[in-house]
Amino acid sequence: MLPMLYTELDSPLGRLLLTGTPSATAPGGTALASLSMPGQRTAVTVQPGWRQEPAAFTEAARQLAAYFAGESKEFTLELAVQGTEFRRRVWDALDTVPYGATTSYGELARRLGVSRAAVRAVGGAIGANPLLVVRPCHRVIGADGSLTGYAGGLERKRFLLALESGA
Repeated sequence: MLPMLYTELDSPLGRLLLTGTPSATAPGGTALASLSMPGQRTAVTVQPGWRQEPAAFTEAARQLAAYFAGESKEFTLELAVQGTEFRRRVWDALDTVPYGATTSYGELARRLGVSRAAVRAVGGAIGANPLLVVRPCHRVIGADGSLTGYAGGLERKRFLLALESGA
């Protein structure tokens, strides 16, 4: 079993906790497993036996800094996320929502080819996204254009959407 590595970074959203595992193919040598923020529902917490390794997250830190500075619109990090097949499909669909754009839960469900009744399950998978910011669940809004649920809080969702819109 690979060791779980972690570091904390300051950001405009507060202190971020990044976790990951060593990977020979990942930029910087670490595949990102989660990105959590203070007060987040379902936030990851450091567990006994995890190793704090700031240097393992140099590339992730560089890409996050460029994103928050408005200099980058995408992340090219290797991800090491665990989830059911359905959740992984939803998370992959999130990755297709362009920078600066939004989509609704229903539209995402339609793109996935799931029934209207499954919109709630799509929302549950989005809410379980372990990679806030990197996997853009903040770009999913209500069908009426309202800002709905975000594990990091609606103020952070507003901030991220404003950042991406140039406002």
